[in-house]
Amino acid sequence: MTPGIALGMLAVTSSISPVSGYSVLMAVGNTLAPLASWYLLRLVGFRPSLERLRDGLALVFLGALGGMTVSAAVGTGTLLATDKILTSHAWPVWAAWWAGDALGVLVVVPVLVVLIRPRLPRDALGWVELLGLFAVTAALTWVAIYSPLDLLFLVFPLLIWAALRFELTGSAPAALIVSVLAVTAATNQQGPFAGRAMGEIMVNLQAFNVSVALTGLLLSSLVTERRHVRERIEDACQELAEVVDTLAPGASGRRTRGAGTLGPEEGEGHGRSGAGWGAG
Repeated sequence: MTPGIALGMLAVTSSISPVSGYSVLMAVGNTLAPLASWYLLRLVGFRPSLERLRDGLALVFLGALGGMTVSAAVGTGTLLATDKILTSHAWPVWAAWWAGDALGVLVVVPVLVVLIRPRLPRDALGWVELLGLFAVTAALTWVAIYSPLDLLFLVFPLLIWAALRFELTGSAPAALIVSVLAVTAATNQQGPFAGRAMGEIMVNLQAFNVSVALTGLLLSSLVTERRHVRERIEDACQELAEVVDTLAPGASGRRTRGAGTLGPEEGEGHGRSGAGWGAG
């Protein structure tokens, strides 16, 4: 995929200015960044399904925040070498470049994972809830952005609900919706971004979008990991019951029937023991 990344970056830069050696250098930097992310993620055994919390953390700190420093460094260095920016502006330009590339990873990658490996609702009610959640997220984000009050924090309960109910299938598109609306408002300097300097807009926008992406990504990864642990425990219990039935046919059935005929005191004692084992 490396040639495709390089050609895509050259196509973008050619639409802004004529292709030159400096634009080729910037394309190289933007190609090396995802390669660095891929290498770092491979070192820690990253799984693209994002079904473990460690995978979500790895994507955040290695794939996004770590690997994207390469493209920001090469891009800013190229602008300095061509006298496009002053030395005093190098740090703000690097920070904006780095935050923008990292945000692209945090917001877009989870959506691509959902498109490749969708975990969709199984009934009509689930679909209604999921689509309704997206619609409410878009409407509430629009109201929060263009309200005279600072209400952007209202989007976080919706992101949490999306992650708890639908895991990455719900949280990734919801985070993308919020991010797109926030970027649009910042570009037009509307809502909470009105009347601010460009530097302030960039800081506020990136901080908000990163918070949105982290909330949805990490919480959904945690919920998915806990679900897999529960499913493995249930499978182990089922296999154990089958082994018991093989060694002593009908034993598990007699145990189940016997549990229903216990006296009040005996039943309470067994209940406490079972609860303690389950909690452990």
